[in-house]
Amino acid sequence: MKILILSNYANGLYLFRKEVLQAFTDKGYETVISVPSDENCRKLEDMGFQVIPTEFERRGSNPVHDFKLFVKYTKLLRQQKPDVVLTYTIKPNLYGGLACRIKRVPYLVNITGLGTAVEKQGLLGKALIAFYRVAVKKAACVFFQNEGNQQFMLTHGVGKERSRLLPGSGVNLQEHPYVSYPSEDKGIIFLAVLRMMKDKGIEEYLTAAEQIAGEFQESRFYLVGEYEEESRKTYEPWIQRLSEEGKLKYFGHIDDVPKVMAQSHVIVHPSYHEGLSNVLLEAAACGRPVLASDVPGCRETLQSGLSGLTFPARDTEGLVRAIKTILSYTKSDRQEMGLRGREYVEHVFDRRKVISIYLEEIAKQINK
Repeated sequence: MKILILSNYANGLYLFRKEVLQAFTDKGYETVISVPSDENCRKLEDMGFQVIPTEFERRGSNPVHDFKLFVKYTKLLRQQKPDVVLTYTIKPNLYGGLACRIKRVPYLVNITGLGTAVEKQGLLGKALIAFYRVAVKKAACVFFQNEGNQQFMLTHGVGKERSRLLPGSGVNLQEHPYVSYPSEDKGIIFLAVLRMMKDKGIEEYLTAAEQIAGEFQESRFYLVGEYEEESRKTYEPWIQRLSEEGKLKYFGHIDDVPKVMAQSHVIVHPSYHEGLSNVLLEAAACGRPVLASDVPGCRETLQSGLSGLTFPARDTEGLVRAIKTILSYTKSDRQEMGLRGREYVEHVFDRRKVISIYLEEIAKQINK
């Protein structure tokens, strides 16, 4: 039994799906992974998986380059002869799904988020939806990570043949244990973990940090994440200025995010859209209250008013109000919100539930 995984980023597979991959190994399935080559591929290789470098532009829309990706996937199916294919992220879903459909290889598609183009429903968005309808029509199952995304796509005819809701990637509750709420004697630390791109809400976070840090001396703002090269020139000078002014501490890309999360008091996630936010799940697992944009993929991870607060996406003033509100609470209030968050993810988002769903769907293909 051979499973082929198609994805756009090795580190995403390692951070959020390594337990799923390990479960395949434990069941005796051979697992091969196709991703663009980068330094993170070694993590998957060290786990014993064969990694096949498959280069493509993660965010480009050059039709010639994208057709080449379709050809690569078609060739890969012919060479590897997998029994089942799992696809993640937009281009592997579309071009990998289409290749599987044409080659009549059973495939499972994971729609981890809609993306800005689809949500705006402009010309490009309509074209992507039409492509999705064709690419996933013969999929054994189309997974969605939140009900909002599922209903949107089903309404547009995507996944209507067979779809299933996953609790995101879930969270490994052993790897992300509860950590005691830290002392607030030296201030209250707000942390955002995100890529430096507009859709992740970086502009709202930086603006709010600048405003709140100047108004509330007890507040501290941390930022973890890597630059996207196309937006570095926009955000790097801004982040450097706030760092020099003492209003922000920027860590860059780090492997040990839980360590910084454990030092923080409140986790902020101002993203415009998500499949299901792993950052918010890990924050809740750690026992930290969260401030999250009120969009599908974020709102499901918390109990608003109990384990965190929501605010409108793309709304700096809304974020500022949420920060001021949680600053008005007592330390014990914030600590209690974190405890409720931990209880909630234990009940709803244990990663073992995700693993069992994948194994169940793969078993259906084996037993056909």
